Amino acid sequence: MPPSTHSASLARGRRARENGDMTTPLPPSPWVTRWGAQVATGPVLDLACGSGRHARWFATRGLPVVAVDRQRLDAGGPDDLGALAGVEFIQADLEDGSPWPLGERRFAAIVVANYLHRPLFPRIAAALDAGGLLIYETFMAGNERFGRPTNPEFLLQPGELRDAFPGLTVLAFEEGEVSSPKPSMVQRVAARR
Repeated sequence: MPPSTHSASLARGRRARENGDMTTPLPPSPWVTRWGAQVATGPVLDLACGSGRHARWFATRGLPVVAVDRQRLDAGGPDDLGALAGVEFIQADLEDGSPWPLGERRFAAIVVANYLHRPLFPRIAAALDAGGLLIYETFMAGNERFGRPTNPEFLLQPGELRDAFPGLTVLAFEEGEVSSPKPSMVQRVAARR
């Protein structure tokens, strides 16, 4: 998305949330679009996809996407992620002890945003194809001063995300306070198998 379009999309989403409209999806994360632009082939896995903002972004680039979440939002409605061309939606609870819903499938890229369930780290790494790209960002310790999540179980410790995937080569890592889309403490990693 061109910078001006992305900025306008961020502004629309921010205004909608400030006015109490939580149904307006957030635009794709700049971290995801920055690194996702390097993904030339699919499939792409959007893990714990939520509203599907990243699945939609990759699909508009012509890449096949598998989107996984415990709840399918707007099923049958105009924003039904599973009805979007190029997107396969898999409804699965990733934390209830059920088997990994993707079997032995491999992905050219895996995106995880604003989600943390540490027992999945080995599964995520194993699902990444040779040469594949992991794009991951989520909240870290210190975020409790800005709001949710506040539970340490859902907050990374300093440097944790950088070190969580030892079989991958870290291309970029960031941690610290960000102001957009709202003030928070985050860690971000881009890594390649």
